[in-house]
Amino acid sequence: MSKLQQQLEAGKFVVTGEIGPPKGTNIEPVLHEAEEYLKDNVAAVNVTDIQTAVMRLGSMALCHMLIDRGIEPVFQMVCRDRNRLALQSDLLSAAALGIENVLALTGDHVVMGDHVQATPVFDLDSVGLLAAISNLEAGTDMGLDIKGNPNKLDGVPKFFKGCCTTPCSPTPEAQMIKLEKKVASGAQFVQTQAVYDPGAFENFMKMIEHIKVPVLVGIVLLKSAGMGKYMNRSVPGVQVPDQIIQRLTDAPKEDRAKVSVEIAAEIIRQVRPICQGAHLMTLGWDHCVPGIIKQANLT
Repeated sequence: MSKLQQQLEAGKFVVTGEIGPPKGTNIEPVLHEAEEYLKDNVAAVNVTDIQTAVMRLGSMALCHMLIDRGIEPVFQMVCRDRNRLALQSDLLSAAALGIENVLALTGDHVVMGDHVQATPVFDLDSVGLLAAISNLEAGTDMGLDIKGNPNKLDGVPKFFKGCCTTPCSPTPEAQMIKLEKKVASGAQFVQTQAVYDPGAFENFMKMIEHIKVPVLVGIVLLKSAGMGKYMNRSVPGVQVPDQIIQRLTDAPKEDRAKVSVEIAAEIIRQVRPICQGAHLMTLGWDHCVPGIIKQANLT
């Protein structure tokens, strides 16, 4: 059982971090950040999978390197780039490498990235991927033998399976229904998209009280007022309040990281009573993680 699963099942308020593989083979900077700022401060570290459809080094390789350094990874898997054959094969490979946590995602469309001419796959979505993982754990894959029976595996993986939801979406009922399907397909924990409105998050948490899985609130560090405005324009289901944008507008450039940390810690303090953890997406500002944890009174 992974440390992340153990801590959540023990009822602890859990913090996870996130890193993105480099666009190239120079992995030392991201590994240094993970060891310096995340290793002793979070339960596990998500490794993004070709995030926003921008080609990068693979998530599985970096997950394996984190394990070698005593850092527990969460292997993010998107359905955009692989069919069910490749997804299931990669899951078996991840299990063989000692990866225990998997976050199932449908994935951003290729039009968002730097290879718009690529062919998107989407053979499965996140619900289908979770079902496929559950099947593998039960000893079968998605294929059929000549008698029409599910193919049996020689050795089975075991994962702690996660999914994502968007609690501040303008259509929270649709998010609830999709989350119900994900949990029914095997999801055991939830990490949310970015939350900046604790009131909207609380309303969503009340709506999903019947869904008995731990929820980690997603916190994306805002690096500038411009970033907040961009998210309001371009990121579905994420709304940065005007007062937060104004705080970042008023902050001198040299103080923006400090203000961003304060905002993140304030949100965590407000929502801590109604969720089971926080997922910190620092977008390269990993050095801010210890400060967030301290100011959120999580030490």
